[in-house]
Amino acid sequence: MEIPPRSPDESERSPPSKELITSRTGSTLCISSRSESVWTSAPRSKWDIYRKPIIVVSVGVAVFLFGTVITSLSCFLTENTNAYKMSGPAFLSLGLMLLVCGLVWIPIIRKKQKQRQKSQFLQSLKSFFFNR
Repeated sequence: MEIPPRSPDESERSPPSKELITSRTGSTLCISSRSESVWTSAPRSKWDIYRKPIIVVSVGVAVFLFGTVITSLSCFLTENTNAYKMSGPAFLSLGLMLLVCGLVWIPIIRKKQKQRQKSQFLQSLKSFFFNR
């Protein structure tokens, strides 16, 4: 004969308010997913701002050049030309895709920086006029 699991006593149950506090994951995800606050961020160097797109462009150029070498090997070598003819264009297209993504990313960051500067300027104007 099985013994049914006993229900927790009143003292062992957690209060319902604790469950409500920890269940606000949606709002905390939205807050934590933002890159940084416009008002509290310290000035960043150019390398910190453009590091990721520069790395993507560099990797794209390297993969593109590797694809160029592999594709040219299919013209000069007589062995395994099918492997070179299949993998060479794949590396070419992957490298070109990374290169274009990185090059498009840079103007997006510039535009974002200009918007951030404008919003900081407008916030300082608001605080100047409304805090008098």
